[in-house]
Amino acid sequence: MPKKDIAIAGAGIIGLSAALDLALAGAQVTVFERGLAMHESSWAAAGMLAAGDPENPVELRALSTFSLGLYPDFLASIEHLSGKTIPILSTQTLQGAYSLPPNAHRLSAETLQALAPGLQEDGLKFYLLEEKCFDPRLLGDALVQAVKEAGVTLLEQTAVNSIESSAEMVHIYTTSGEFAADDFINASGAWASDLSPIPITPRKGQLLLACHPHLYADQHLTAAVRTPHLYLIPRAEQHVLIGATVEDAGFDKLVDPAIIQSLHEKAADLWPPARDAQVVDAWSGLRPASPDSLPVIGSLAPHHWLALGHFRNGILLAPGTARLLRQLILKERLSVDLHHFAPGRFNPKHA
Repeated sequence: MPKKDIAIAGAGIIGLSAALDLALAGAQVTVFERGLAMHESSWAAAGMLAAGDPENPVELRALSTFSLGLYPDFLASIEHLSGKTIPILSTQTLQGAYSLPPNAHRLSAETLQALAPGLQEDGLKFYLLEEKCFDPRLLGDALVQAVKEAGVTLLEQTAVNSIESSAEMVHIYTTSGEFAADDFINASGAWASDLSPIPITPRKGQLLLACHPHLYADQHLTAAVRTPHLYLIPRAEQHVLIGATVEDAGFDKLVDPAIIQSLHEKAADLWPPARDAQVVDAWSGLRPASPDSLPVIGSLAPHHWLALGHFRNGILLAPGTARLLRQLILKERLSVDLHHFAPGRFNPKHA
């Protein structure tokens, strides 16, 4: 098969993961990024591989499991190409729920306090998930370097203004000129609707990082804590990440001090040692969401592929989405049934 030329709009976790998988499969890949690579929702994320989150739609289960299974090789490839290590910061999550899902076993108070000293159950039932978490900013730095080492051309500060697809190829019109490719992937996150007729909208999330330098060793969180309302994730050097809101605020990325204070107070109600922790940073990101909160993976036009709407699970679903795009474009057997994620579900004439 001749080497394919692939163009991708969007250098977040989805776009760059697809670029890496396609490049390693022999394609010539160019990625266009309107800003800086890995500096939008991927940069703002918490980094949880939350395949077992009971708040996730059931339709995500197969894709989540598939993507999670690819993660060891995905990280190993990135680390090998970039020469950078991506440390795992925690390997377990204390999941709080008002009712336990099937096969979940409620933790005893003793076990809960051993993993999160001081944690208040407050009507929740907690069970344990084996779930890795890392700093997505470290992953982002390594992934950008890895795609370059794999031969991907990355054009930052280059927005895709429009595309034209035909039966043979795609023409891409950007702020840096015109390009042509065999296939085009729209992975431009919250801005995806500028290039494809799919109703993707931003969902703002605000987070904070707190530091408590005076905690005793036996007061530290040794696992992430997640409830239906917020999460706390242990970071290095007595830092804790606390998040996150889900707001319909358009493309507004301003951090609201009152919301950050409210998050901090809610976290302290759940885990009282957080009350005396100092907020050292706060930020926001724009998650790309579809109307049904499920990803959009597939095509509506020849050679025009979509990888959109990953909402709160972009980090988790990146390697799986990348592999499915490779399978679609290179006409390989699909590893996951994509009918839940078909683009045509939002337009009956394309269904």
